[in-house]
Amino acid sequence: MKILHTSDWHLGHRLYEQSQNEEQSGFLKWLKTYILNNQIDVLLVAGDIFDTGVPSTQSQKLYYDFLISLRETVCKHVVITGGNHDAPGTINAPKELLNALSIHVVGKATESVADEVFEFKIDGQRLIMAAVPYLRDQDIRRAVAGESFDQIGDRYKQALIYHYAEVAEYCDSIKKTVSPVIAMGHLFAIGGATSDSEQSIYIGSLGDIGAGDFPDTFDYIALGHLHRPQKVNDLNHLRYSGSPYMLSFSETGYDKKVVVVETNKESITRINEVSVPKFRELLRLEGTISECISQLEQIHQEVHELTPWVEVILDKKSNTTIGFTEIIKASDTLDLEVLKVSLKNERRFEGLEKLIENSKGIKELKPIEVFKMKCQEQEFDLDNHPEILDAFNEVLQVARET
Repeated sequence: MKILHTSDWHLGHRLYEQSQNEEQSGFLKWLKTYILNNQIDVLLVAGDIFDTGVPSTQSQKLYYDFLISLRETVCKHVVITGGNHDAPGTINAPKELLNALSIHVVGKATESVADEVFEFKIDGQRLIMAAVPYLRDQDIRRAVAGESFDQIGDRYKQALIYHYAEVAEYCDSIKKTVSPVIAMGHLFAIGGATSDSEQSIYIGSLGDIGAGDFPDTFDYIALGHLHRPQKVNDLNHLRYSGSPYMLSFSETGYDKKVVVVETNKESITRINEVSVPKFRELLRLEGTISECISQLEQIHQEVHELTPWVEVILDKKSNTTIGFTEIIKASDTLDLEVLKVSLKNERRFEGLEKLIENSKGIKELKPIEVFKMKCQEQEFDLDNHPEILDAFNEVLQVARET
């Protein structure tokens, strides 16, 4: 049996206001072809199907067209779980209809863990799937009046661990013969490396669990949330597949991948990473103004399927205003788009008012960065009040989910 693990499609994602629909469409076409050519039996998508809780019609069309197209392959089952970017209702709404196509969706934590577990029989082999979605605080943790922020964090973490333990116990209870058990999850596992495009579930210890917190029942754990493909704590069976295309310029230094897991009747026999083609080049250039312009001209000479997107980082001796003007002027006649020009090692915190006055990319900042900058301006010491930072992130997460 062959199982393909992918996650973090973020359909509808835009990079500096540029639509990434072409990359998303290219990936889904490639994925269908790979499934067809390599006889993939089961497809797992571990959360963050969409980039927002209210995806565009275009993004939903990509999603449903892809799922329907899988009927032309030998893929017998698809399991999709919701991520922190997904609205549970959007994922669960077509549940019954998709079930008829052997597509199983779990948008949020269920009343009974039995509803998160599926058992498949394919060509005489059995597989047990624990499809655990992104676990929202309010879905798994019972609130206690008057508890501190530390207690909230501890209770949430324990609720996460308990949920996986419950799921594992149920998997063991239905395991009639020796057969592989695979779990899915969408969270931050301690030991994983992040990139600029991730929005952390929480800051601090909230929502972070260690590799050792997952039950031994699971022979493979297919994770989503981190965009870099990686093992957690160098454990072969505990992996993030990563996002299938680049969501920020910080992701330019490594290949995007999916993971293929092969099993026999009793166990997992092979785990193999498969590189995903680059559908659009995202490039980072560094140097003086003249050096960067020369590099832009070199990129222009190369052949690209899609227009390359470029970030230019000028050396610290350059004048940012003059450099920006020169770079944009030079790129106007080239077959590429410069999405960002910045100064190397420029001061991180400039003050909100100055930043807004200069129109210096306020959209580039994450909410947590704006919050920290405001605290700095108000001379509020966050280092000595970490509970305020945790409180802000909890409010931010609730806002994203509404």
